[in-house]
Amino acid sequence: MTNAPATTIPTAADAAQTRDIVKTYYGETLSRSDDLRTNACKITDTPDAGMRQMLANLHEETLARFFGCGLIAPPALRGAQVLDLGCGAGRDVYVLAQMVGPDGHVAGVDMTPEQLAVARNHEEWHRERFGYAQANTAFHEGLIERLDDLPLAPASFDVAVSNCVINLVADKMAALRGVRRLLKPGGEFYFSDVYADRRVPEAILNDPVLYGECLGGALYWRDFLAMAHQAGFASPRLVSAAPIEASDPAVTAKLGETRFVSATYRLFALDSAEAEPEDYGDAARYLGGIAEASEAFTLDATLTLPMGEAVPVDRTAALALEQSRLAPFFEVTRGAAHQGPFNQNPAPSPFSIAKGAATAGCCG
Repeated sequence: MTNAPATTIPTAADAAQTRDIVKTYYGETLSRSDDLRTNACKITDTPDAGMRQMLANLHEETLARFFGCGLIAPPALRGAQVLDLGCGAGRDVYVLAQMVGPDGHVAGVDMTPEQLAVARNHEEWHRERFGYAQANTAFHEGLIERLDDLPLAPASFDVAVSNCVINLVADKMAALRGVRRLLKPGGEFYFSDVYADRRVPEAILNDPVLYGECLGGALYWRDFLAMAHQAGFASPRLVSAAPIEASDPAVTAKLGETRFVSATYRLFALDSAEAEPEDYGDAARYLGGIAEASEAFTLDATLTLPMGEAVPVDRTAALALEQSRLAPFFEVTRGAAHQGPFNQNPAPSPFSIAKGAATAGCCG
Protein backbone atom coordinates (compact mmCIF):
# COMPACT_ATOMS: atom_id res chain seq x y z
CA MET A 1 0.00 0.00 0.00
CA THR A 2 1.20 3.53 -0.76
CA ASN A 3 0.36 7.09 0.19
CA ALA A 4 -0.60 8.01 -3.38
CA PRO A 5 -3.83 9.97 -3.96
CA ALA A 6 -6.82 8.04 -2.62
CA THR A 7 -8.31 7.68 -6.09
CA THR A 8 -5.53 5.27 -7.00
CA ILE A 9 -6.90 1.72 -7.39
CA PRO A 10 -5.03 -0.66 -5.05
CA THR A 11 -3.39 -3.78 -6.41
CA ALA A 12 -4.97 -7.15 -5.69
CA ALA A 13 -2.14 -7.91 -3.26
CA ASP A 14 -2.69 -4.61 -1.41
CA ALA A 15 -6.44 -5.22 -1.17
CA ALA A 16 -5.95 -8.78 0.08
CA GLN A 17 -3.42 -7.62 2.68
CA THR A 18 -5.82 -4.95 3.94
CA ARG A 19 -8.72 -7.41 4.18
CA ASP A 20 -6.56 -9.87 6.12
CA ILE A 21 -5.59 -7.15 8.61
CA VAL A 22 -9.21 -6.12 9.17
CA LYS A 23 -10.62 -9.66 9.34
CA THR A 24 -7.94 -10.75 11.82
CA TYR A 25 -8.31 -7.64 13.95
CA TYR A 26 -12.11 -7.68 14.17
CA GLY A 27 -12.64 -11.41 13.93
CA GLU A 28 -9.87 -12.69 16.21
CA THR A 29 -7.82 -9.98 17.96
CA LEU A 30 -10.83 -8.14 19.43
CA SER A 31 -13.44 -9.81 21.58
CA ARG A 32 -15.21 -6.63 22.78
CA SER A 33 -15.02 -2.86 22.33
CA ASP A 34 -12.85 -2.46 25.46
CA ASP A 35 -10.06 -4.20 23.54
CA LEU A 36 -9.70 -1.23 21.16
CA ARG A 37 -6.45 0.67 21.79
CA THR A 38 -7.51 4.14 20.61
CA ASN A 39 -10.73 6.17 20.82
CA ALA A 40 -11.02 6.62 17.05
CA CYS A 41 -13.81 4.06 16.86
CA LYS A 42 -15.35 4.35 20.31
CA ILE A 43 -18.68 5.84 21.32
CA THR A 44 -18.53 9.19 23.11
CA ASP A 45 -22.16 10.32 23.04
CA THR A 46 -24.71 9.29 25.67
CA PRO A 47 -27.74 7.66 24.00
CA ASP A 48 -31.03 9.53 24.33
CA ALA A 49 -34.10 7.93 25.89
CA GLY A 50 -35.40 6.60 22.58
CA MET A 51 -32.06 5.00 21.71
CA ARG A 52 -31.73 3.51 25.19
CA GLN A 53 -35.10 1.83 24.76
CA MET A 54 -34.15 0.41 21.36
CA LEU A 55 -30.84 -0.86 22.76
CA ALA A 56 -32.72 -2.47 25.65
CA ASN A 57 -34.58 -4.55 23.05
CA LEU A 58 -31.37 -6.18 21.78
CA HIS A 59 -29.97 -9.60 22.66
CA GLU A 60 -27.12 -9.47 25.17
CA GLU A 61 -24.66 -11.28 22.86
CA THR A 62 -25.40 -8.81 20.04
CA LEU A 63 -24.49 -5.98 22.40
CA ALA A 64 -21.40 -7.74 23.76
CA ARG A 65 -19.95 -8.33 20.27
CA PHE A 66 -20.28 -4.68 19.28
CA PHE A 67 -16.98 -2.89 18.51
CA GLY A 68 -17.11 0.79 19.31
CA CYS A 69 -18.79 3.03 16.75
CA GLY A 70 -22.28 4.18 17.68
CA LEU A 71 -25.22 4.29 15.32
CA ILE A 72 -25.07 7.01 12.66
CA ALA A 73 -28.48 7.37 11.02
CA PRO A 74 -30.44 10.24 9.46
CA PRO A 75 -34.01 11.12 10.45
CA ALA A 76 -37.22 10.10 8.69
CA LEU A 77 -36.50 6.38 8.27
CA ARG A 78 -39.99 4.97 8.88
CA GLY A 79 -40.80 2.50 6.11
CA ALA A 80 -37.38 2.94 4.46
CA GLN A 81 -35.14 0.35 2.82
CA VAL A 82 -31.77 0.70 4.58
CA LEU A 83 -28.31 -0.77 3.89
CA ASP A 84 -25.83 -1.02 6.80
CA LEU A 85 -22.21 -1.39 5.66
CA GLY A 86 -19.91 -3.15 8.11
CA CYS A 87 -22.80 -4.41 10.21
CA GLY A 88 -20.69 -6.72 12.39
CA ALA A 89 -22.76 -8.65 14.90
CA GLY A 90 -25.88 -6.71 13.91
CA ARG A 91 -26.34 -4.22 16.73
CA ASP A 92 -27.04 -1.27 14.43
CA VAL A 93 -29.12 -3.39 12.03
CA TYR A 94 -31.45 -4.34 14.87
CA VAL A 95 -31.70 -0.72 16.06
CA LEU A 96 -32.46 0.38 12.50
CA ALA A 97 -35.02 -2.42 12.20
CA GLN A 98 -36.97 -0.69 14.97
CA MET A 99 -36.54 2.74 13.35
CA VAL A 100 -37.86 1.65 9.93
CA GLY A 101 -40.70 -0.36 11.47
CA PRO A 102 -42.37 -3.53 10.14
CA ASP A 103 -42.94 -1.97 6.70
CA GLY A 104 -39.25 -1.14 6.25
CA HIS A 105 -36.26 -3.42 5.78
CA VAL A 106 -32.59 -3.38 6.80
CA ALA A 107 -29.81 -5.33 5.06
CA GLY A 108 -26.41 -5.67 6.73
CA VAL A 109 -23.13 -6.39 4.94
CA ASP A 110 -19.92 -7.58 6.62
CA MET A 111 -16.92 -9.67 5.66
CA THR A 112 -16.31 -11.20 9.11
CA PRO A 113 -17.96 -14.64 9.47
CA GLU A 114 -17.58 -14.67 13.26
CA GLN A 115 -19.55 -11.45 13.58
CA LEU A 116 -22.26 -12.42 11.10
CA ALA A 117 -22.82 -15.73 12.88
CA VAL A 118 -23.82 -13.79 16.00
CA ALA A 119 -26.13 -11.51 13.98
CA ARG A 120 -27.90 -14.40 12.27
CA ASN A 121 -28.24 -16.52 15.40
CA HIS A 122 -30.53 -13.94 16.97
CA GLU A 123 -32.63 -12.85 13.99
CA GLU A 124 -35.74 -14.72 15.10
CA TRP A 125 -35.24 -13.63 18.70
CA HIS A 126 -35.31 -9.99 17.62
CA ARG A 127 -38.33 -10.48 15.37
CA GLU A 128 -40.29 -11.78 18.33
CA ARG A 129 -38.95 -9.04 20.60
CA PHE A 130 -40.07 -6.34 18.16
CA GLY A 131 -43.48 -7.97 17.70
CA TYR A 132 -43.15 -8.18 13.90
CA ALA A 133 -45.01 -10.78 11.84
CA GLN A 134 -41.85 -11.43 9.86
CA ALA A 135 -38.21 -10.46 10.18
CA ASN A 136 -37.33 -7.18 8.44
CA THR A 137 -33.59 -7.86 8.41
CA ALA A 138 -31.08 -9.76 6.27
CA PHE A 139 -27.34 -10.32 6.58
CA HIS A 140 -24.88 -10.77 3.72
CA GLU A 141 -21.26 -11.88 3.90
CA GLY A 142 -19.20 -9.94 1.41
CA LEU A 143 -16.82 -7.10 0.70
CA ILE A 144 -17.92 -3.50 0.76
CA GLU A 145 -15.77 -2.80 -2.29
CA ARG A 146 -17.58 -5.64 -4.10
CA LEU A 147 -21.23 -4.86 -3.42
CA ASP A 148 -22.07 -5.86 -7.00
CA ASP A 149 -21.28 -9.47 -6.04
CA LEU A 150 -24.08 -9.56 -3.48
CA PRO A 151 -27.78 -10.33 -4.12
CA LEU A 152 -28.74 -6.67 -3.75
CA ALA A 153 -30.81 -5.05 -6.49
CA PRO A 154 -29.62 -1.79 -8.05
CA ALA A 155 -31.56 1.34 -7.04
CA SER A 156 -33.31 -0.51 -4.19
CA PHE A 157 -32.26 1.40 -1.06
CA ASP A 158 -33.49 4.71 0.31
CA VAL A 159 -30.54 5.08 2.69
CA ALA A 160 -27.12 3.51 3.24
CA VAL A 161 -25.26 3.99 6.52
CA SER A 162 -21.83 3.12 7.87
CA ASN A 163 -19.71 3.91 10.90
CA CYS A 164 -15.91 3.96 10.73
CA VAL A 165 -15.97 1.48 7.84
CA ILE A 166 -14.88 3.18 4.61
CA ASN A 167 -11.42 3.82 6.08
CA LEU A 168 -11.03 0.05 6.52
CA VAL A 169 -11.74 -0.62 2.82
CA ALA A 170 -8.78 -0.87 0.45
CA ASP A 171 -10.61 0.24 -2.73
CA LYS A 172 -12.65 3.18 -1.47
CA MET A 173 -13.72 4.31 -4.95
CA ALA A 174 -15.23 0.90 -5.66
CA ALA A 175 -17.10 1.08 -2.35
CA LEU A 176 -18.56 4.52 -3.12
CA ARG A 177 -19.55 3.51 -6.65
CA GLY A 178 -21.18 0.35 -5.30
CA VAL A 179 -23.25 2.36 -2.83
CA ARG A 180 -24.23 4.84 -5.55
CA ARG A 181 -25.47 1.97 -7.73
CA LEU A 182 -27.62 0.52 -4.94
CA LEU A 183 -29.30 3.78 -3.94
CA LYS A 184 -32.64 4.80 -5.40
CA PRO A 185 -32.82 8.16 -7.23
CA GLY A 186 -32.62 10.66 -4.40
CA GLY A 187 -31.18 8.02 -2.07
CA GLU A 188 -28.78 9.03 0.67
CA PHE A 189 -25.46 7.68 1.96
CA TYR A 190 -25.23 8.95 5.55
CA PHE A 191 -22.02 7.92 7.24
CA SER A 192 -19.34 8.78 9.75
CA ASP A 193 -15.67 8.11 9.19
CA VAL A 194 -12.13 9.23 10.01
CA TYR A 195 -10.33 11.77 7.81
CA ALA A 196 -6.75 13.04 7.83
CA ASP A 197 -5.38 16.52 7.20
CA ARG A 198 -2.96 15.03 4.64
CA ARG A 199 -2.39 11.78 2.76
CA VAL A 200 -1.29 9.46 5.53
CA PRO A 201 2.42 8.51 5.49
CA GLU A 202 3.59 4.98 4.73
CA ALA A 203 4.48 4.30 8.37
CA ILE A 204 0.87 4.90 9.45
CA LEU A 205 -0.72 3.24 6.44
CA ASN A 206 1.26 0.02 6.88
CA ASP A 207 0.86 -0.31 10.65
CA PRO A 208 -1.67 -3.14 11.35
CA VAL A 209 -2.77 -1.70 14.69
CA LEU A 210 -3.29 1.81 13.31
CA TYR A 211 -5.19 0.37 10.35
CA GLY A 212 -7.40 -1.76 12.57
CA GLU A 213 -7.98 1.26 14.82
CA CYS A 214 -9.40 3.24 11.85
CA LEU A 215 -6.46 5.65 11.41
CA GLY A 216 -4.15 3.96 8.88
CA GLY A 217 -6.78 3.86 6.13
CA ALA A 218 -8.20 7.33 6.71
CA LEU A 219 -8.68 9.43 3.59
CA TYR A 220 -7.18 12.88 3.15
CA TRP A 221 -10.42 14.90 3.34
CA ARG A 222 -9.89 16.73 0.03
CA ASP A 223 -9.33 13.40 -1.75
CA PHE A 224 -12.67 12.27 -0.33
CA LEU A 225 -14.52 15.27 -1.79
CA ALA A 226 -13.08 14.57 -5.25
CA MET A 227 -13.75 10.85 -4.96
CA ALA A 228 -17.39 11.32 -3.97
CA HIS A 229 -18.03 13.46 -7.06
CA GLN A 230 -16.24 10.97 -9.32
CA ALA A 231 -18.44 8.20 -7.88
CA GLY A 232 -21.54 10.09 -9.05
CA PHE A 233 -22.69 11.85 -5.90
CA ALA A 234 -23.64 15.49 -5.57
CA SER A 235 -21.44 17.80 -3.50
CA PRO A 236 -20.95 16.21 -0.04
CA ARG A 237 -22.85 17.73 2.88
CA LEU A 238 -20.70 17.91 6.03
CA VAL A 239 -23.00 17.29 9.00
CA SER A 240 -20.57 17.40 11.92
CA ALA A 241 -16.92 16.92 12.85
CA ALA A 242 -14.82 16.50 15.97
CA PRO A 243 -11.07 16.07 16.55
CA ILE A 244 -9.55 12.69 17.36
CA GLU A 245 -6.69 12.45 19.83
CA ALA A 246 -4.87 9.23 20.62
CA SER A 247 -4.60 8.50 24.34
CA ASP A 248 -1.93 5.81 23.95
CA PRO A 249 1.55 7.46 23.97
CA ALA A 250 2.95 4.80 21.63
CA VAL A 251 0.19 5.52 19.11
CA THR A 252 0.69 9.28 19.44
CA ALA A 253 4.37 8.87 18.61
CA LYS A 254 3.57 6.87 15.50
CA LEU A 255 1.10 9.50 14.21
CA GLY A 256 3.66 12.33 14.21
CA GLU A 257 2.25 15.52 12.68
CA THR A 258 -0.74 13.90 10.99
CA ARG A 259 -4.06 15.05 12.46
CA PHE A 260 -7.38 13.22 12.31
CA VAL A 261 -11.04 14.12 12.70
CA SER A 262 -14.21 12.13 12.88
CA ALA A 263 -16.75 13.55 10.42
CA THR A 264 -20.28 12.70 9.38
CA TYR A 265 -21.20 13.35 5.74
CA ARG A 266 -24.35 12.84 3.71
CA LEU A 267 -24.10 12.07 -0.01
CA PHE A 268 -27.19 12.19 -2.23
CA ALA A 269 -27.78 10.26 -5.46
CA LEU A 270 -29.28 13.07 -7.54
CA ASP A 271 -30.15 13.67 -11.19
CA SER A 272 -27.63 16.51 -11.29
CA ALA A 273 -24.40 16.25 -9.31
CA GLU A 274 -22.79 19.65 -8.73
CA ALA A 275 -19.19 19.40 -7.57
CA GLU A 276 -19.62 22.46 -5.30
CA PRO A 277 -22.59 24.32 -3.74
CA GLU A 278 -23.97 26.58 -6.49
CA ASP A 279 -26.54 29.40 -6.27
CA TYR A 280 -29.57 29.31 -8.57
CA GLY A 281 -31.83 31.41 -6.38
CA ASP A 282 -33.50 28.32 -4.88
CA ALA A 283 -35.32 28.34 -1.55
CA ALA A 284 -36.80 25.66 0.71
CA ARG A 285 -39.44 25.73 3.45
CA TYR A 286 -39.62 23.01 6.09
CA LEU A 287 -43.26 22.01 6.56
CA GLY A 288 -42.71 19.93 9.69
CA GLY A 289 -43.69 16.32 10.22
CA ILE A 290 -40.29 14.75 10.94
CA ALA A 291 -40.38 13.39 14.50
CA GLU A 292 -36.69 14.06 15.11
CA ALA A 293 -37.01 17.67 13.87
CA SER A 294 -40.02 19.17 15.61
CA GLU A 295 -39.01 22.84 15.21
CA ALA A 296 -36.26 22.89 12.58
CA PHE A 297 -34.51 20.52 10.18
CA THR A 298 -30.71 20.53 9.93
CA LEU A 299 -29.39 19.35 6.58
CA ASP A 300 -25.73 19.94 7.40
CA ALA A 301 -23.36 22.01 9.53
CA THR A 302 -24.13 25.19 7.56
CA LEU A 303 -27.83 24.81 6.75
CA THR A 304 -30.73 24.63 9.21
CA LEU A 305 -34.32 25.25 8.07
CA PRO A 306 -36.72 26.51 10.78
CA MET A 307 -40.25 25.22 10.30
CA GLY A 308 -42.39 27.49 8.12
CA GLU A 309 -39.55 29.78 7.02
CA ALA A 310 -38.32 30.02 3.41
CA VAL A 311 -34.51 29.69 3.46
CA PRO A 312 -32.11 30.22 0.51
CA VAL A 313 -30.43 26.94 -0.44
CA ASP A 314 -27.88 25.82 -3.00
CA ARG A 315 -28.95 23.68 -5.93
CA THR A 316 -27.72 20.40 -4.42
CA ALA A 317 -29.77 21.02 -1.28
CA ALA A 318 -32.83 21.92 -3.35
CA LEU A 319 -32.56 18.71 -5.37
CA ALA A 320 -31.98 16.60 -2.26
CA LEU A 321 -35.10 17.99 -0.60
CA GLU A 322 -37.12 17.49 -3.81
CA GLN A 323 -35.95 14.03 -4.85
CA SER A 324 -35.21 12.13 -1.62
CA ARG A 325 -37.49 10.51 0.96
CA LEU A 326 -37.52 13.99 2.59
CA ALA A 327 -39.65 15.49 -0.22
CA PRO A 328 -43.04 15.23 1.59
CA PHE A 329 -41.71 17.45 4.37
CA PHE A 330 -40.50 20.37 2.23
CA GLU A 331 -41.71 22.97 -0.21
CA VAL A 332 -38.95 23.88 -2.68
CA THR A 333 -39.00 26.94 -4.93
CA ARG A 334 -36.57 26.71 -7.83
CA GLY A 335 -34.74 29.73 -9.23
CA ALA A 336 -34.39 30.43 -12.94
CA ALA A 337 -30.68 31.00 -13.54
CA HIS A 338 -27.25 30.30 -12.10
CA GLN A 339 -25.99 33.16 -9.93
CA GLY A 340 -22.51 31.94 -9.08
CA PRO A 341 -21.18 30.08 -6.06
CA PHE A 342 -23.44 29.70 -3.03
CA ASN A 343 -22.34 31.62 0.05
CA GLN A 344 -20.89 28.48 1.63
CA ASN A 345 -18.78 27.65 -1.44
CA PRO A 346 -16.30 26.04 -1.19
CA ALA A 347 -17.52 23.20 1.00
CA PRO A 348 -16.18 23.59 4.56
CA SER A 349 -13.23 21.60 5.85
CA PRO A 350 -14.05 19.10 8.60
CA PHE A 351 -11.01 20.46 10.44
CA SER A 352 -12.50 23.96 10.51
CA ILE A 353 -15.84 22.60 11.75
CA ALA A 354 -14.03 20.45 14.36
CA LYS A 355 -12.30 23.45 15.98
CA GLY A 356 -13.80 23.96 19.41
CA ALA A 357 -15.70 20.67 19.31
CA ALA A 358 -15.21 18.10 22.03
CA THR A 359 -12.71 15.33 21.32
CA ALA A 360 -14.54 12.33 19.89
CA GLY A 361 -14.21 8.92 18.37
CA CYS A 362 -15.33 8.14 14.85
CA CYS A 363 -18.96 8.49 15.69
CA GLY A 364 -18.76 11.31 18.19
